Amino acid sequence: MNWIDKLKGKNPALAYNEFLYYLMIRFGLIFALSMQFTIVAYNVFHLTGQSKMALGLIGLAEVIPIISCSFFAGYWVDKSEKRGLYRKLIVAYIILGFGLYACFDTSRTTFISHSSRMAAIYSLIFIGGIFRAFLGPTSFSMLGLVVPKSLYPNATSWSSLSWQLGSVLGPVVGGLLIVQTGPANGMFVVFLLEVLLLVPISLIGTKPILMRNSKEPVLKSVGEGLKFVFSTPPLLGALCLDMFSVLFGGAVALLPAIQAEFYPEDGTMFSGAGAFGILRAAPGIGAIATMILLAFIPLKKQPGRELFICVACFGLCIVGFGLSRVFILSWVFLAASGMFDAVSVVIRGTILQLVTPDDMRGRVSSVNTMFISSSNELGDFESGLMANWLGTVPAIVVGGTITLGVVVVTYFRTPSLRRFKFEDYTVLPPEVKSSG
Repeated sequence: MNWIDKLKGKNPALAYNEFLYYLMIRFGLIFALSMQFTIVAYNVFHLTGQSKMALGLIGLAEVIPIISCSFFAGYWVDKSEKRGLYRKLIVAYIILGFGLYACFDTSRTTFISHSSRMAAIYSLIFIGGIFRAFLGPTSFSMLGLVVPKSLYPNATSWSSLSWQLGSVLGPVVGGLLIVQTGPANGMFVVFLLEVLLLVPISLIGTKPILMRNSKEPVLKSVGEGLKFVFSTPPLLGALCLDMFSVLFGGAVALLPAIQAEFYPEDGTMFSGAGAFGILRAAPGIGAIATMILLAFIPLKKQPGRELFICVACFGLCIVGFGLSRVFILSWVFLAASGMFDAVSVVIRGTILQLVTPDDMRGRVSSVNTMFISSSNELGDFESGLMANWLGTVPAIVVGGTITLGVVVVTYFRTPSLRRFKFEDYTVLPPEVKSSG
């Protein structure tokens, strides 16, 4: 038995070919979008004279359409064929990537004024937020259709690993491309990578539409997802805990400012754009190491309680990062924050997959997008706003401290989350008889 067979033996979800194609798409898309975020944040920061508020506005421009469109997006996902919708989203991101490339290529667009260029960039970020509202529910629903329910914990670990791997490599490659080729050429690489994703999505077959009552009034149907979340205490507690910790612990959004203040360009790779890319990748590196471990040593005992411990440690790491003035120590704090965040991501993602009915996956996932994905972008805005008022370091330290407070409050308010066990919702995995 070779190492691949051993890997599949311990991870039965990998025996399903469509799940492997799904992982390729998930990795490729987050890799490209992480590169895009890195390039956009760095370029906007310098195009606006190193404005911290401009960094916050990037998050605000994306979060507004996410919040506005999420409920409708979940309803649309539930009543749509998932593979076809996923393919349309990839095409949409291809067009968006080319648009940002055109905005950054100042040598070919000299006729565009600075104000018009910035307006176009923020407009494209806004449009990307609309796509993001559909992406989360679509990806979540697709995962539930390419593996059996008994394998959801294992599949969720690998799905999270592919996401984190892309989020690590994306910023590193994005930072290197900024240094070596400039932002415009970096965005062109993003565009090409997104085009390549059309290959694996074409290898996944069409999926059945599981929504039982497609003629139900739209508003009533949309409200079912919200009603389900608020009537499921473990899920609601996990989402609230993650949302507020991400909202107030979003130090990554201020990395361009941290780099400019403490690690200015001095000709070494640990300064300037190089420092920015390395620090930006640190949380993902820690997360990848942890998720590889979780793929072979899955969480079994009291995952709810482990969730609280990890989020508390995440908050402590953010405080430590804010107080650090040593590059290596700052990197360690960020990497450790990624390690603890990885565990919370796997636990929350598995809870979401296990408790959600198949015919409501899009709508429930849209609520998850409202709670989690929007908190990332809103957290970017909050970080930029707080840094503008208090300064970069106080904003990070205060955010990490608030995260610790959120853990304490949620711990005592959601006893069902503390007692949550995966085995209460799953059965033993069946013998895998098909690789399709």
